[in-house]
Amino acid sequence: MASKSAHAVAVAVAVLLLLLSPPAPAALAAAPQLSVDFHAASCPQLESIVRSAVQAALQRDIALAAGLIRIFFHDCFPQGCDASVFLTGTDSEQAQPPNANSLQPRALQLVDDIRAMVHAACGPTVSFADIPALPTRGGPSYSPSLGQLDSLAPAPANLVNQLPGPGTSSVQQLINLFGSRGMRDAADLVALSGGHTVGKSRCPFVRPQDDAFSRKMAANCSVDPNGKQDLDVVTPVTFDNGYYIALTRSQGVFTSDMALIRDPITAPIVRQFAQDKAAFFSNFTKSIIKLSKVPRPGGNVGEIRRSCSRSNRSPRLVETTGSEEEGFAASA
Repeated sequence: MASKSAHAVAVAVAVLLLLLSPPAPAALAAAPQLSVDFHAASCPQLESIVRSAVQAALQRDIALAAGLIRIFFHDCFPQGCDASVFLTGTDSEQAQPPNANSLQPRALQLVDDIRAMVHAACGPTVSFADIPALPTRGGPSYSPSLGQLDSLAPAPANLVNQLPGPGTSSVQQLINLFGSRGMRDAADLVALSGGHTVGKSRCPFVRPQDDAFSRKMAANCSVDPNGKQDLDVVTPVTFDNGYYIALTRSQGVFTSDMALIRDPITAPIVRQFAQDKAAFFSNFTKSIIKLSKVPRPGGNVGEIRRSCSRSNRSPRLVETTGSEEEGFAASA
């Protein structure tokens, strides 16, 4: 299992760290100054805690790798990386169409479990929204700045519903959408789509029948409509460039996947990544750093949540000498 999931473990560790945040003792903190070494003094063991916990979790369930990547993207794309996607209750992002039934509860729970470990070791100095860089082995590593605070409320529905889906948007529409978040290079769209190199799709989302591969998927789904399809049919449990190799063989699962190899703007990039894993890793690193810097409309204001799923201001959150540790076990 370890050899098959080496890249997935490495990337998922880094991506999970993209879901953790900054020191500020007050319930509502002023915007801190972001820096790569933000947690060096307040929680020097942060990276080792997260790495160990994620590696152990992925050894039990490799599918968590895809779940962690999806959570990061779905949190950051609407209005910046602020952990708003974790909030439950009224107007929760999790209930909006792009997120409904698409975020793994066990991946959400893993983040909350690790938050509890980090707070136990360092106190409430790290939030869910931070974006540290974790040196990894066997996968791309990156060093974005730290210091993001957790939002007090979910992102508005109109922003959440701008999350790109598996449907019929044209490549140019997707490029424009990514550009509105500061990712203006077509390679950003192609590289971040490479997150599909791990994970599965439910049958209702696979693309319509227009070739032998899509007809095969349809036949499988007719046998089990609740079944799932690997998004990367070449190396489904390894974070590598197998997704792009599959696209060059017309084996993309989503309509949006196949659009990348059929469009003259993105097709050359797909072929480059299919031929050169290092080129994919390099571009993925640059693009995910851009994703981590999607501007927050109100600036970096918020808090360090004691519960993953609700603000510290919630009357349901009981003040104790430690902090109430309900998290997703109680809310999902």
